[in-house]
Amino acid sequence: MSLQQNFCLLARYNQWMNSKLYELASTLNADELLQNRGAFFGSVAGILNHLLVADLIWLNRFKQLAIQPKVLQSFNNFPPPTALDQLLFPDFKQMWNARQQVDTIFLTLCVELDQQQLQQVLVYKNMKGDSMRKPFSSVLQHVFNHQTHHRGQLTTLFSQMGLDVGVTDLLMLIDNEPADAL
Repeated sequence: MSLQQNFCLLARYNQWMNSKLYELASTLNADELLQNRGAFFGSVAGILNHLLVADLIWLNRFKQLAIQPKVLQSFNNFPPPTALDQLLFPDFKQMWNARQQVDTIFLTLCVELDQQQLQQVLVYKNMKGDSMRKPFSSVLQHVFNHQTHHRGQLTTLFSQMGLDVGVTDLLMLIDNEPADAL
């Protein structure tokens, strides 16, 4: 599997899991969504919002790449957030719609990536204003890992609430190989 194929798999997983979590979150009332449960970013809605904020921050940073994937050239729907807990959408349905759009952008971005783009150095400023120079492929790996980290917190919160997210394993998206291929 190439690095680009791996990122496509991670983008599919990202979309699949986000869809599952938003479906389950949509069964909660506003008070349940916003209740501080002692997790990072407090509530279910707070964690979902943070994941969207972080993805938008990174997508806006990716626009600074010298060889930019085409999908980012038209990425203007969302201004860059200024804080990791900035509330983007007070309405859950608007947040879910934005999440779906961002997940589609990540899928398209990963499909468009080539080896030359993956080998670039991403130059950006972090939230404190410090200048950074990091390998783009490593940063993209971080973005998907960050999503997994916080989705794990969400699955724990849902479990504590007596709600079952169902299967969450990446393995579910990996195709079986034919027996003669082994």
